[in-house]
Amino acid sequence: MKIPRNLRYTWDHEWLVVDDGNATVGITAFAAGILGDVVHLRLPDVGTWVEAGEICGEITSSTGAGALYAPATGRVLEVNPALTDHPGVVNSAPYTGGWLFRPRVENIAGALSPDAYAAHCAHSRGECR
Repeated sequence: MKIPRNLRYTWDHEWLVVDDGNATVGITAFAAGILGDVVHLRLPDVGTWVEAGEICGEITSSTGAGALYAPATGRVLEVNPALTDHPGVVNSAPYTGGWLFRPRVENIAGALSPDAYAAHCAHSRGECR
């Protein structure tokens, strides 16, 4: 599994990329693979303030439900409207069409480099690169 080099990652398997103070957030392919088929998402509402490391939503998959953690602190500017009707895009295109939400970033806490994230995956449940 390829880990995009232009992104930053969290211990909880979210990714983010920041451009001019706005971030795009999603879950990694590693996380999507562990979850199985994503069938429902509860994402933060536009305008909601999210705190880095805190629960901001939920992902329901064929294997159960799990928390979604905010990788950055800030106000949510946009959520991915395509995921309402097609949550499986998170599995098929986690780094492109399967992005989750976009906050205006005030703070990023503990973002991992691609190499550090690869090491984390290898330690967690098997290798991902």
